[in-house]
Amino acid sequence: MTTRLLNHCLSFPKLSLKRLNNIKSYINLGTEMKLLNDKKQFEKALAIFDHHGINNITTLSNFAITQVLKACAHTGDLQRGKIIHNLIASETKNDIYVSSTLIHMYVHCGDIASAQSLLDSTKNKTPPMYGIMMKGYIKNKQTNKAIDLFNEIQNPNDVHMILLFNACAQLKTKEALDLVKKTSEQIPKSFYSNPRLLTSLLDALMKCGDVAHAESLFYSSKQKILPMYGAMMKGYVDNNLPEKAIDLFNKIENPNDVNIILLFNACAQLKTKEALDLVKKTSKQIPKSFYSNPRLLTSLLDALMKCGDVAHAESLFYSSKQKVLSSYGAMMTGYVENNLAQKTIELFNELKNPADVNETLLNQMKLDDIQSSIPIYLSAIKAVSQIGDYSKAQSIAKQIPDSSLVENQIRGALIDLWVSSNKVVSNLLRF
Repeated sequence: MTTRLLNHCLSFPKLSLKRLNNIKSYINLGTEMKLLNDKKQFEKALAIFDHHGINNITTLSNFAITQVLKACAHTGDLQRGKIIHNLIASETKNDIYVSSTLIHMYVHCGDIASAQSLLDSTKNKTPPMYGIMMKGYIKNKQTNKAIDLFNEIQNPNDVHMILLFNACAQLKTKEALDLVKKTSEQIPKSFYSNPRLLTSLLDALMKCGDVAHAESLFYSSKQKILPMYGAMMKGYVDNNLPEKAIDLFNKIENPNDVNIILLFNACAQLKTKEALDLVKKTSKQIPKSFYSNPRLLTSLLDALMKCGDVAHAESLFYSSKQKVLSSYGAMMTGYVENNLAQKTIELFNELKNPADVNETLLNQMKLDDIQSSIPIYLSAIKAVSQIGDYSKAQSIAKQIPDSSLVENQIRGALIDLWVSSNKVVSNLLRF
C-alpha cells in the first residue's frame, strides 16, 4: 500500500534516461545516483530511483538510500523524503549515516520539528548530527535552541564552535557576547588554526559590539584571509565606524567582491565628497567580472546615490542588462534622499508594468522576496508623501502584498502618510 502511495505521489517529470540502460544491477544504483548528485543533477538521480528503486526500496543498500535522500534534500522534495523515511524506518533506524542524512533532509526542507524529533529518538548521536541540527536552528532563527543543543555536546569540535559563534552573532546580546568570550577562552589552541573559526569568532564579537576585542584578535592573528577582513569591515560598518573599514580595505592586497561591497557600504555611510571619489576610483579599477555580481552593483548604486552623484548612478543603472529588485530599491531610495520623488514614482511605475521586461521582478515582489521589496514600497510611500500627491498613495498602497504590510517600516510609513494627509488609517491598512 505504501509503495503504491509512493508511486502515486512521487510521479516525476519525464527526463532523458539513456544512462539507465547502462545500469546492470541494483548494486550499481547507489553509485550511479552519487555520480549524479556530485554533478548536482539531483532530478536525474531521483528519476533513476523512480525507475529502479521504488518497487524494491526495502532491499536497497543504505548507501543508495542516503543518495536518494540527498537528492530529496537538494530538490526540496519533503513529501518524497517523508514517505521514504516511513518505508525504511524499521530497517535503518540504527544506521547513523541514514539517520544523519534524514536529519539533513528535514533541515534542508525546513521541517525542523521532524528533524528534532528524529535527533531526539536517535540513541547514538554523532557530531555531524549535532552540527546539522544546530545549522537548521540558526537558519530558522531558533538561535537559543542551537545554543542549548551545543551545551549537550560532550566534546564539541571546531564546526560546533563555528555554529555556536554564528548563533551568538545572530542574538547580538550581552549574554551572547559573554558566551562567545567564555567559549573562546576554553577551546583548544589548535582550533585557532582554522580560519573559518577565527572568522566566525570575529563576526560574533563585532555583531555583539565588542570592537576592541575583535581588533585585538584580528591583529594578533598571523594568517589573515579575505573573509576575516570581510568580518572586520562589516563589523566596522555595523558599528558606525566607516573610516576604519576603509583603512582596513586599503591594507588588502587583492580584495574580492565582498570586500569591495563592504567598501561601498562604508562610503555610503560617510556621504562625503572624499567617499564619492573613492567609490568612483575603485569602481574603475575592479575586474569587469565583478559587475556580474548583483549585490556589488546594488551597493555601488547605493553609494553613488548616498554621496549625491545621481547622474553617475543613473548611467550605471540604465546600462545594466540584468537588473534585480535590490538595484531598483537602491535607485528609488536614492531618489527620495536626493529630493527627486517624482523619479521614484516613475521607476516604481516602470517596475510594476508587466508589459516591460520586469515581469519576473514583479512576480518576485508578489511572492517571497520580501527583503528586496521593502525598500521599493517604502521609497514609493515616502515619494508620494514628499510630493504631497496623496491621490496616488492609495493606488500604491493597494499594490503592497500582505506579506510586506506586516513589516514595521512599511506600516509606520503608511501611518505617517495618512495621518499627514488627514485620512483614516484603518481605511487603508489591511490589518
